[in-house]
Amino acid sequence: MTGLTALLVRDMRIAVRVGGGALMGALFFLTVVVMMPFALGPDLNLLARIGPAILWLGALLASLLALDRLFATDHEDGSLDLLMMGRMPLELAIAGKGLAHWLTTGLPLVVVSPVLGLMLNIEPKAMGAVALTLAVGTPALTFIGLVGAGLSVALRRGGLLLAVLVLPLTIPVLIFGVATANAAIVGGVPFGPPFTILCALSLASLVIGPFAAAAALRFGLE
Repeated sequence: MTGLTALLVRDMRIAVRVGGGALMGALFFLTVVVMMPFALGPDLNLLARIGPAILWLGALLASLLALDRLFATDHEDGSLDLLMMGRMPLELAIAGKGLAHWLTTGLPLVVVSPVLGLMLNIEPKAMGAVALTLAVGTPALTFIGLVGAGLSVALRRGGLLLAVLVLPLTIPVLIFGVATANAAIVGGVPFGPPFTILCALSLASLVIGPFAAAAALRFGLE
C-alpha cells in the first residue's frame, strides 16, 4: 500500500506540473460547453433538452486529452519497465495510475459541471443529479481508456489509435449517463434503473480495465 500511495502521489504531481491535467481538462470542458450555445442559437428550451448530452460529450473528450501520455511518459523514461518488474502487481499499479488520472482530470470536470450547467439552462435543482451522474460515470471513461492507452503505448502516433479504440467502448457509458441525466431533468422516466446500470458499468470497468491494460502492456512491450 505504501508503494501504491507513492505511485498515486507521483502521478498526480506529474499530471499537475507537466501535463496540466486538471487545468487543461477543465478548460477544454469549458470551451466545449461555452461554444455550444453560440452554435445552436438562443433557444433555451433546446439547450435544456440537450444540455446533459453536451456535458457528457465534453467530459468524454476532456478525459481523452491526457490518456495518450498515461503510459507513454513512463515508457520513455524507463519507469514502466520498473513497474512491470517490480514486486507490486502490474494490475494494481495500473489501477493506481487510473485513479490518479481521474482525480486530476475527471474530478475537476465534476466540480465545474454545476456552473457550466447554468449556461445550458439546466435548472439548479437538476444540476446536482447531473453532477452525480458525471461523478459515477467518469471513472468508467478513465478505466476504459486505460486499455487503449496500454495498446497504443508502444506505437508511433498512438494518440490517434487511442481515440479510435476508446470511443466505441465508451458508447454504453455515454448512453446511460445521458439517459440518467435526462431522467433527472425532464422526468417521466425513473432515475434509478439507468443510474444503477451506470454504476455497474463503472464497477465493471474498474475491475476489467487494469487487467486488460496490463495484458496489453505485456503483449505490446515484449
